[in-house]
Amino acid sequence: QVQLVESGGGLVQAGGSLRLSCAASGGIFGINAMAWYRQAPGKQRELVATITSGGSTDTADSVKGRFTISRDNAKSTVYLQMNTLKPEDTAVYYCNADIRAGSSRWVNYWGRGTQVTVSS
Repeated sequence: QVQLVESGGGLVQAGGSLRLSCAASGGIFGINAMAWYRQAPGKQRELVATITSGGSTDTADSVKGRFTISRDNAKSTVYLQMNTLKPEDTAVYYCNADIRAGSSRWVNYWGRGTQVTVSS
């Protein structure tokens, strides 16, 4: 069964850095686009960054220049390097990926999320 497991969240002071990781597992035949989303309390989930299987990336304007998405296809893992963190970055961060496992269909999966808290 396919799983996406995030790690690397925590509490950090404003201006600090964190690196999130998300590892996919479970009989995977292929991974297409991968992404990070976040959801702050009382707000809708929003897209933070995306990366294609070929490595093309895109980031939200709110984090552009501070966050970098990358991936290691050999490890089926996507990363989010977050620098110069701000209190408004506080949210649960979710991993998302289009995965083909054991069938010809591509299915979209979500991780359970990891909490990032930035103190002022």
